[in-house]
Amino acid sequence: MATHAPAGTSSRTPLTEGKAWKALQSHYEKVRPVHLRNLFADDPQRGERMTAEAAGIFLDYSKNRVTGETVRLLVDLAEEAGLRARIEAMFRGEKINVTEKRAVLHVALRAPRGASIVEGGENVVPQVHAVLDRMTGFCNRVRSGDWKGATGKRIRHVVNIGIGGSDLGPVMAFEALKHYSDRSLDFRFVSNIDGTDFAEAVRDLDPAETLFIVSSKTFTTLETMTNAHSARAWSLAGLSGDEKSIARHFVAVSTNAAEVERFGIDTANMFGFWDWVGGRYSMDSAIGLSTMLAIGPDHFRAMLDGFHQMDEHFRTAPFDRNLPALMGLLGVWYSDFFGAETVAVLPYEQYLKRFPAYLQQLTMESNGKSVTLDGAAVARPTGPIYWGEPGTNGQHSFYQLIHQGTRLVPCDFIAFARPLNPLGPHHDMLMANVFAQAEALAFGKTAEQVKAEGTADWLVPHRVFAGNRPSNTILADRLTPEVLGKLVALYEHSVYTQGVIWQINPFDQWGVELGKVLAQRIIPELESRTEPALGHDSSTNNLIRRYRKLREPS
Repeated sequence: MATHAPAGTSSRTPLTEGKAWKALQSHYEKVRPVHLRNLFADDPQRGERMTAEAAGIFLDYSKNRVTGETVRLLVDLAEEAGLRARIEAMFRGEKINVTEKRAVLHVALRAPRGASIVEGGENVVPQVHAVLDRMTGFCNRVRSGDWKGATGKRIRHVVNIGIGGSDLGPVMAFEALKHYSDRSLDFRFVSNIDGTDFAEAVRDLDPAETLFIVSSKTFTTLETMTNAHSARAWSLAGLSGDEKSIARHFVAVSTNAAEVERFGIDTANMFGFWDWVGGRYSMDSAIGLSTMLAIGPDHFRAMLDGFHQMDEHFRTAPFDRNLPALMGLLGVWYSDFFGAETVAVLPYEQYLKRFPAYLQQLTMESNGKSVTLDGAAVARPTGPIYWGEPGTNGQHSFYQLIHQGTRLVPCDFIAFARPLNPLGPHHDMLMANVFAQAEALAFGKTAEQVKAEGTADWLVPHRVFAGNRPSNTILADRLTPEVLGKLVALYEHSVYTQGVIWQINPFDQWGVELGKVLAQRIIPELESRTEPALGHDSSTNNLIRRYRKLREPS
């Protein structure tokens, strides 16, 4: 019997055959050799003109290797790809995650009370706020000390157990918003199945004062539940083996009430979410319970409001002034025309030290795809590698490659006008480095300039900076919960913009499955008391045998 792709996915014009793409290809040949020095010299107002601002986020994209015509052609590409219709489809609750037949409604997680976003014939916004209200009540009890552990002691330590989006989002948000956190509560995060992760997280904790948040939609995730059972055993060992104590020291973020109850968690303390929430888009759902515990319900809701403001901007703004669309289109420009393979995200704010790691999952799990929505091979590269570190640390590490290496690395600089911890001249020095690095990347330093400094001829080539290295600069007033929400949504929608252009599905992640399935097959082979019959390739068979032998008592 014949099978068919989901409706609306099989009649698309291939990316490279469209009129807009061909126009961009022709335009690229003209723009490619032009240096940013010339672009700025020819247009004295370029630095003021090539900017966009929304919801308190300012984007300077003038240091990109583009002209006004480039931007117009990129907008034409977005129009030709149907980006506006795809945005509307997402907000309408259509099942745009076609391979899993699901809606994609992380935008509903931050919609204001009273809004309407329909999925399956039902407005989901009241459901979202019902969970937020339950989270608020629970967090207020813990933060006030009304929630007591099994021995009557106040909770002083919170350990979040999850993996992927159930870990990366909460970790990033906790670090980003630590300035606003309740310092009487100590937060730890466990994700790796490596026992060291758990052992180090609880080494100095008192079980009587420790609350575990176990985050797993199905409550069956291998890494999360292995760590959760280790936490259960650790907790019971410190609480005289009292099984009833589990209900006072464990809560769940899950949808599997039966498994949660079997674990010993009171289902009244289970906080749910929905299959239209992807893991890497879930930090503003109940997955953010640890965030709300740290910063409090009011700050958490301010973060949700920031998300929503950027959502509305993305949904309504023209693409030539639309921050997520512009950033997404520039990403396509460098990936598919210039052949750039990576993007460096460089936050000049220590609290955002985990932001690049968070973006790695958001961007690379979303757009690391090699087939289109209709199952055909993609026409051009997708999903560049995202990486980075907070400045100025990176300047004394990998900036050398960005400035003088052979690879083109587009950069996103993220900075704030006001520091959260004013300390003498520190912030002005920090901001001077932001502006200087972007300037140096764009304009470089010519051989003539180097010679004019009296440099010996033999040394001149080593001190030349080619420049013409593109960057965005993103500025906001200061890092608040609201602004963090705006920044995350900015990148979420930039990712979606690219997915639409590339005609791929940014909302599934089949690529994480195969290794997990094979691991389940290998685990009993490693644990077998007798020599197992192995049916892998010769390398894997040999490694398993070597591991088993090394593990034998000496």
